[in-house]
Amino acid sequence: MFMSPFKGHSGLKRIFNAAGYSFDGLRAAFTGEAAFRQLVLLNVILIPVSFLLPVSRVERAVMILACLVALIVELLNSAIEATVDRISLERHPLSKNAKDMGSAAQFVALGLIGAVWAVILL
Repeated sequence: MFMSPFKGHSGLKRIFNAAGYSFDGLRAAFTGEAAFRQLVLLNVILIPVSFLLPVSRVERAVMILACLVALIVELLNSAIEATVDRISLERHPLSKNAKDMGSAAQFVALGLIGAVWAVILL
């Protein structure tokens, strides 16, 4: 069976390596992606606001979860864009589709924030 040369560590070393790669990804997203920084700012505002609102713990958790889902989707969208650009900067319909679908996913995630907050607060 073929094994990736990038795999092979196990135990605590693998966990530490994975955590390092995750922090590298967060750093890359924050420094290189304006949309990610904007979502971080939105989360910095909305999450504390959720603690000031007269909602149940479950409602607050759902409000925060919706905000975090948008961050996750933006990380995946940025990863798709980086991969497509790495393969080729040439304009191609499939590349456009991949980038547009990533953007659409982020649009839906932002709509999720709005819908969840609206349903809970209104």
